[in-house]
Amino acid sequence: MTDTAPARSITKSVTIDRAAAEVHAYLADARNWPQWSVVNVIAIEASADSDWWHMTTPRGNGQLRIRADAETGLLDHDFRDPQAAWTVPARVVANGRGAEFLITFFQPAVLDDDEFDRQAALVDTELATLQKILQSQ
Repeated sequence: MTDTAPARSITKSVTIDRAAAEVHAYLADARNWPQWSVVNVIAIEASADSDWWHMTTPRGNGQLRIRADAETGLLDHDFRDPQAAWTVPARVVANGRGAEFLITFFQPAVLDDDEFDRQAALVDTELATLQKILQSQ
């Protein structure tokens, strides 16, 4: 058990008019991330460790691991780079014929409040891109 204070967090969501199973399958495939995570993922490729993907970001190289479970909608993902490592909890939840994609960000110690707010605002671009891609297919 850790004795640190709770981090500041923000949860964002987007409604997607596409079946939850299809949304989950798309997001669970790391090869799709450069298409929708346009602010944070420039490129991605498989690594020798089948759990982790090599990724190129605006801040340099990093790694991504997606912990997905289609039955529960789980889509948690872990990032690590030379400066930090963090987990981003995420879920896909059925909503009528469509789905909600929910994602929570915890402010890492390496980001001050202003930078965290800037990064969180950029996620809106990614969620809008995700919605557009999945609703146009």
